[in-house]
Amino acid sequence: MLTLAIVEDNTALREALSDVFEAEGHAVHGFDSAEAFWAASGGAGPDIVLLDLNLPGEDGIITARRLRAAHPGIGIIMLTARSEPEDRRTGYGSGADIYLAKPSSVPELTAAVEALARRLAVAPPDPETLTLDPGLLTLTGPAGVVPLSASECALLAGFAHAPGNRLETTCIARLAGGDGDMSKAAVEVRIVRLRKKVQAAGATGQPFKAVRHWGYQLAVRIAVV
Repeated sequence: MLTLAIVEDNTALREALSDVFEAEGHAVHGFDSAEAFWAASGGAGPDIVLLDLNLPGEDGIITARRLRAAHPGIGIIMLTARSEPEDRRTGYGSGADIYLAKPSSVPELTAAVEALARRLAVAPPDPETLTLDPGLLTLTGPAGVVPLSASECALLAGFAHAPGNRLETTCIARLAGGDGDMSKAAVEVRIVRLRKKVQAAGATGQPFKAVRHWGYQLAVRIAVV
């Protein structure tokens, strides 16, 4: 049995999909917007997310990017009316495992879920993944639980959610509690302090890599709960 989240603003379609997958024996949770999905779970919990792209508020592309950054092992199936080649390229580039154009048949949908489930089942868990809890201000990893300040937590969450896990220096400065005028030396001090905490949680190697003349990249996986 899988846990599925269906993020679709069309009520009739969402309920029909829920009925299909519940009949297959899966646990299904439906949401009419990305905001409702994040509020309910923070993105954690489902094995596979069926995601519409034309959503009210945050669209499916942004949601997929956030999901893939926060939960690298999650399955993402995009089910959308956008069927042009460029749409597909954008969908896969934002983190989709499977991209299906509407209307899609029930056999195609169930086959897609089954195929993705098999793929996920053989993927070994990544022991290097750390867990960031913004509510508790903690970072948890193989070496234990490390307390964080509010600004450190915001900065790590920013890296985890950013495309490619990369942040520009001015963005790092703002998330670290300063402003865009914070000196590069001050930003580096913040990164050094944060690096020590990430390593204390159990990350190996260098958790942050400098991106020349731009900023930094987070080099370890962090799941935000």
